[in-house]
Amino acid sequence: MKSVLLTALAIATGALAAHANESRYTDLKPKSCQTISRSEDESGSVSLKCKGLQGYPVYVKEGDVRQSAFFGPIDDTYIERAFESFSTFNHAGEKVEWRLDDSGKPVAAILRYVIEHADPKTGAPSKASQGQVLVISTVAQKGSAQSCVAGYVDALANPDANEVARKVADTVATDFRCGSGEPVWHGKKGERADDPMRYLPE
Repeated sequence: MKSVLLTALAIATGALAAHANESRYTDLKPKSCQTISRSEDESGSVSLKCKGLQGYPVYVKEGDVRQSAFFGPIDDTYIERAFESFSTFNHAGEKVEWRLDDSGKPVAAILRYVIEHADPKTGAPSKASQGQVLVISTVAQKGSAQSCVAGYVDALANPDANEVARKVADTVATDFRCGSGEPVWHGKKGERADDPMRYLPE
């Protein structure tokens, strides 16, 4: 009887594991990107198309020392006009965590942002005053060419930040609707997290 129960438990556990989302990682570095457009004004804004995962590119925009990222085959309107970032100067990390469903399709992406808070003593950004936020985004698909932020996790205020972000990716991002959904903070939000700024075209 004991062996039968253990076998049944192993089968059930295996079935659950087979249907659990998995992570894959890609690098987000300048050498993997091509320039789409670059402004000639003082903002210095630039739009890049970067290598992603399995034909799902990453679109990165930078303007006024702030960055924004979108994932998958987004449409031209989003490429040209969408921007989601933070009010304080910031930059995105160099590693994207993709969450894949049981068919291997990327359904959400997690990207760490570094928030460049000024040191109150010097007035200049410093590593000691930096914030870090895990930003969970939807991934555009064929026939649904929109990607947007679905949630935020303060990576410094939550010791299990990565696990929280993966849970948000698996349970919130997959059904999140760009334009009508409102991304929220999950877990604790500390002093070095920052207020988001968002613009999505209609």
